[in-house]
Amino acid sequence: MIVLHPGDNRVLNAIQNEAAELSIPLEVRPDDHFYCEIEEFAEWARGRKRTVMEDFYRHMRRKHNVLMTSSGDPVGGEWNYDSENRESFGKGGPGKVKPPCSFQADDITQDAIRMVERRFADHPGTCEHFDLPVTHKQARALLRDFIKHRLPQFGKWQDAIWMDEPLLYHSRLSFALNLHLISPRDCVDAAVAAYDAGEAPINSVEGFVRQILGWREFVRGIYWKEMPSYIERNELWCGDVDVPSCFWDGKTDMRCVCDAMQSVLKHGYAHHIQRLMVLGLFSQLVGVHPRRFHDWHMAMYVDAIDWVSLPNTLGMSQYGDGGIVGTKPYCASGNYINKMSNCCSDCRFNPKEATGEDACPFTTLYWDFLDRHRDQFSKEPRMKLQMRNLDRKDDEEMQAIRLQASRVKDFVKTEMRD
Repeated sequence: MIVLHPGDNRVLNAIQNEAAELSIPLEVRPDDHFYCEIEEFAEWARGRKRTVMEDFYRHMRRKHNVLMTSSGDPVGGEWNYDSENRESFGKGGPGKVKPPCSFQADDITQDAIRMVERRFADHPGTCEHFDLPVTHKQARALLRDFIKHRLPQFGKWQDAIWMDEPLLYHSRLSFALNLHLISPRDCVDAAVAAYDAGEAPINSVEGFVRQILGWREFVRGIYWKEMPSYIERNELWCGDVDVPSCFWDGKTDMRCVCDAMQSVLKHGYAHHIQRLMVLGLFSQLVGVHPRRFHDWHMAMYVDAIDWVSLPNTLGMSQYGDGGIVGTKPYCASGNYINKMSNCCSDCRFNPKEATGEDACPFTTLYWDFLDRHRDQFSKEPRMKLQMRNLDRKDDEEMQAIRLQASRVKDFVKTEMRD
């Protein structure tokens, strides 16, 4: 029996066990839908004290000659333009953003939608807005549309959020990539060609290439290197806390969470900064068990496959792996969301306040989160600034924050029970 290497450790084990039980010879072949084979990543990671994505990304750039000069230097003189990819829209907003091309459901897709609506009528979400590519030809069309209309602005605005604009300049190609409808090489080559033709700036092209050639390959390598024990990691010792009920129905007064969840419920999608710094951040600050957050992510997103979801959710988002994927916890107060979006402008919560009736749950829980893990985070060099800011708060202020945080967490738990 010959099989393609699956994207789920559980599936691989099931295949191997079944083949062994039936005494069937089994050959698991590499998935050429990736640049880096699993064994190659394991060899690269062997002996390293820390597996840092940036180091792996540079290795991949060199090996595959992507955005490299003939002298072996990175195009533009820098390996990473992330510092140029963090701008917010400001009060003026993004203006008119051309919507991506959409695809009318064919007969097979319509049959599938009817089946889902019939069997899972009481589940979250809707099929009403399904317009994703379901063929290679359609996926190629979506890629061309992104390269022409969104890639030039993607880099500058990739971390920005704007209410009721769930897609902005993002490609939404992860679904097609993870289902093998389009090759990652096609995506990278198209972006590099746009740069070579002067149709997209280096910060946009490098940022997009880094997501595919760097991050996508890196998290897959981490998944297969660390499984099966990885899924049980819980570095911050979170209890058996489930995701808030608003992560299933979108009903909450926190406008940033509500807006992100509307995208998830309508499209099975939210762009990376909403996943990491809104929904993921709130789960982390509340103390959701990282496995529970991963299970939720697998249930709600159209691009969620175990190999990509687990390192991103349990690892990067929730810091459940203690720094295997990310070198520090991605934690912030409501002020970060206020800076990067317009969500706070009409919200009943004030991102600057940690206590009182108008206190933003993100801000309250942020200080409580740092306080809860003070001993652990004080040893992390990249957390020094945040811990110094925590130390500036006096005992009376911290006591008030702890009390407010306890109320917020109790409310979240009550919502889940209800």
